[in-house]
Amino acid sequence: MTSVRFLIRGRVQGVGFRWFVSRQARAVAVVGYARNLPDGTVEVIAHSGDPAVLARLEEALREGPPGAAVQSVEREDRSEEDLTITRSFDIR
Repeated sequence: MTSVRFLIRGRVQGVGFRWFVSRQARAVAVVGYARNLPDGTVEVIAHSGDPAVLARLEEALREGPPGAAVQSVEREDRSEEDLTITRSFDIR
Protein backbone atom coordinates (compact mmCIF):
# COMPACT_ATOMS: atom_id res chain seq x y z
CA MET A 1 0.00 0.00 0.00
CA THR A 2 1.28 3.44 -0.93
CA SER A 3 0.45 6.33 1.42
CA VAL A 4 0.72 10.02 0.56
CA ARG A 5 0.01 13.30 2.34
CA PHE A 6 -1.03 16.19 0.11
CA LEU A 7 -1.19 19.77 1.34
CA ILE A 8 -3.21 22.03 -0.95
CA ARG A 9 -2.86 25.83 -0.80
CA GLY A 10 -4.93 28.57 -2.39
CA ARG A 11 -8.65 29.29 -2.26
CA VAL A 12 -9.53 25.77 -1.17
CA GLN A 13 -11.78 26.25 1.85
CA GLY A 14 -15.43 27.19 1.52
CA VAL A 15 -15.60 26.06 -2.13
CA GLY A 16 -16.50 22.36 -1.74
CA PHE A 17 -12.91 21.21 -2.07
CA ARG A 18 -13.12 18.39 0.49
CA TRP A 19 -16.31 17.04 -1.12
CA PHE A 20 -14.61 17.21 -4.52
CA VAL A 21 -11.64 15.25 -3.17
CA SER A 22 -13.95 12.68 -1.62
CA ARG A 23 -15.75 12.07 -4.93
CA GLN A 24 -12.46 11.81 -6.84
CA ALA A 25 -10.92 9.44 -4.27
CA ARG A 26 -13.94 7.15 -4.07
CA ALA A 27 -14.13 6.97 -7.86
CA VAL A 28 -10.64 5.43 -7.99
CA ALA A 29 -10.90 3.39 -4.74
CA VAL A 30 -8.50 5.52 -2.69
CA VAL A 31 -9.01 5.46 1.08
CA GLY A 32 -8.03 8.14 3.59
CA TYR A 33 -9.42 11.57 4.42
CA ALA A 34 -9.52 15.28 3.60
CA ARG A 35 -9.68 18.01 6.22
CA ASN A 36 -9.40 21.77 6.51
CA LEU A 37 -6.44 23.07 8.50
CA PRO A 38 -6.51 26.28 10.56
CA ASP A 39 -4.08 28.04 8.20
CA GLY A 40 -6.54 27.83 5.26
CA THR A 41 -5.01 24.80 3.57
CA VAL A 42 -6.59 21.41 2.93
CA GLU A 43 -4.77 18.25 3.99
CA VAL A 44 -5.43 15.01 2.13
CA ILE A 45 -4.16 11.66 3.38
CA ALA A 46 -4.53 9.01 0.68
CA HIS A 47 -3.76 5.29 0.53
CA SER A 48 -3.83 3.03 -2.52
CA GLY A 49 -2.28 -0.19 -3.70
CA ASP A 50 -1.49 1.44 -7.04
CA PRO A 51 0.86 4.46 -7.19
CA ALA A 52 -0.60 5.43 -10.59
CA VAL A 53 -4.00 5.92 -8.94
CA LEU A 54 -2.46 8.37 -6.47
CA ALA A 55 -0.86 10.22 -9.38
CA ARG A 56 -4.32 10.60 -10.98
CA LEU A 57 -5.72 11.86 -7.67
CA GLU A 58 -2.87 14.39 -7.48
CA GLU A 59 -3.77 15.68 -10.95
CA ALA A 60 -7.36 16.19 -9.80
CA LEU A 61 -6.17 18.03 -6.67
CA ARG A 62 -4.15 20.41 -8.82
CA GLU A 63 -7.29 21.25 -10.82
CA GLY A 64 -9.81 21.40 -7.96
CA PRO A 65 -13.54 22.03 -8.22
CA PRO A 66 -15.17 25.08 -9.82
CA GLY A 67 -14.70 28.02 -7.48
CA ALA A 68 -11.36 26.83 -6.15
CA ALA A 69 -8.05 28.44 -7.03
CA VAL A 70 -5.26 25.97 -6.29
CA GLN A 71 -1.90 27.69 -5.89
CA SER A 72 0.17 24.66 -4.94
CA VAL A 73 0.01 20.99 -4.03
CA GLU A 74 2.76 19.57 -1.84
CA ARG A 75 3.21 15.79 -1.91
CA GLU A 76 4.89 13.84 0.85
CA ASP A 77 5.20 10.08 0.59
CA ARG A 78 4.48 8.51 3.96
CA SER A 79 5.23 5.20 5.55
CA GLU A 80 2.20 3.10 6.48
CA GLU A 81 3.42 2.97 10.06
CA ASP A 82 2.91 6.76 10.33
CA LEU A 83 -0.74 6.65 9.32
CA THR A 84 -4.03 5.21 10.41
CA ILE A 85 -5.47 3.38 7.45
CA THR A 86 -9.23 3.51 7.06
CA ARG A 87 -11.51 1.45 4.86
CA SER A 88 -13.16 4.44 3.16
CA PHE A 89 -12.49 8.03 2.24
CA ASP A 90 -13.73 10.45 4.90
CA ILE A 91 -14.23 14.18 5.21
CA ARG A 92 -13.06 15.51 8.54
